[in-house]
Amino acid sequence: MRADALGIFRAALAAADPQRAVLNHLRIEGGRLIAGRRRYPLNGFRRILVAGAGKASAPMAKALEDLLGTRITTGSINTKYGHGARLRRIQVVECGHPVPDSNGLAGTGRLMEIARSAGRDDLLICPISGGASALTPAPPPPVTLSDMQRTTELLLRSGADIHEINTVRKHLSAFQGGQLARMAAPATVLSLLLSDVIGDDLDVIGSGPSVPDRSTFAGTVDTLQRRGIWKSVPSRVRARLAQGCAGAIPETPKPGDPAFRKVHNIVVGSNRLAIAAGAKKARELGYRTLVLSSVMEGESREVAGVHAAIAKEILASGNPLRAPACIISGGETTVTLHGRGKGGRNQEFALAGAAGIEGLKDVILLSGGTDGTDGPTDAAGAMATGDTLRRAEALGLDWRAFLNRNDSYHFFEPLGGLIRTGPTRTNVMDVRILLVGRVH
Repeated sequence: MRADALGIFRAALAAADPQRAVLNHLRIEGGRLIAGRRRYPLNGFRRILVAGAGKASAPMAKALEDLLGTRITTGSINTKYGHGARLRRIQVVECGHPVPDSNGLAGTGRLMEIARSAGRDDLLICPISGGASALTPAPPPPVTLSDMQRTTELLLRSGADIHEINTVRKHLSAFQGGQLARMAAPATVLSLLLSDVIGDDLDVIGSGPSVPDRSTFAGTVDTLQRRGIWKSVPSRVRARLAQGCAGAIPETPKPGDPAFRKVHNIVVGSNRLAIAAGAKKARELGYRTLVLSSVMEGESREVAGVHAAIAKEILASGNPLRAPACIISGGETTVTLHGRGKGGRNQEFALAGAAGIEGLKDVILLSGGTDGTDGPTDAAGAMATGDTLRRAEALGLDWRAFLNRNDSYHFFEPLGGLIRTGPTRTNVMDVRILLVGRVH
């Protein structure tokens, strides 16, 4: 069953391959670049430029090089450390994530140069994936990079979800929230988006550098106040946001702004496609399979409790499926930090889930991030079984203490329960797999 769970997870990862995702949506026919329903006559452009960012941006850029070759004049992407690739015409800048760093600042400066250089007869292609928000810091003075780093750390510790975090980032940036499109106008802009957000909201994916922004300065302040960190963020951040609320600083470009007249945004990959592939693999392995949801969110330990309850219901009544059963869910949970342990939302899900399925025979819970990293760790996630707590007790591990200090990594490490894939160079949120009953 462990092998089955890992096989289902790997099938989901394969479906999220960013290079394949780009080539599934782009092709060249008769001298035209076909992107979805749009057709771009390649001879009609003076230059083709590339400016992108995200954990998956390197393989996405590789797909563009394979397709367009020497038609690409120049380009650059920002990606996470260890997620780069050797490209011929597009520069790769590796940067800090989830907390931005100086490499990200310099790399974003280059992206902005490319966008500003684009003219009316140029095509700017923007491969954007999850992680782009942290990888493209462009704090408007007097806000500094250290201010952004402190604000990001506070947001992460507060349990803020990606929509809330990106609302803040967009209003502390000269690049995000539609501002890349504003820089590039009147060039033609084609953005290829690999979604890592609930509902595939275009203005949230990578903080929507080429998408009209629905969020506001007022909403940003509300987010920081609601999360209890307004008084803790740096004073320069509070001052900028207060100026924005007072109308002294222009808002990010909104729907209807002329900057978007020649912009086309396409979602080329998503969590929904990944879990569909995982479900297909589960059926092939002989499990009755149900996709629970691709938009699950909330506290990791609470979502784990729901999955554990479903496992018990399957064993007790055969609902919603008779065993052998596979329940798959996607989306992205959050963790409100109470301790200073090491872990991530997927590992915390597995630890809380281990308590929920304790003593159950032939039950496995797996949760993994499709980017191959869960929080500040080298693991994508973790796997728990009905005997995980028994084995932990034999090693002198108190699961409650580990959960209370958010230290799921050090709980699963001696148990061999961590899932390590290495950098997958993709990012379409998380995949959770519940297996109940063996396939005979």
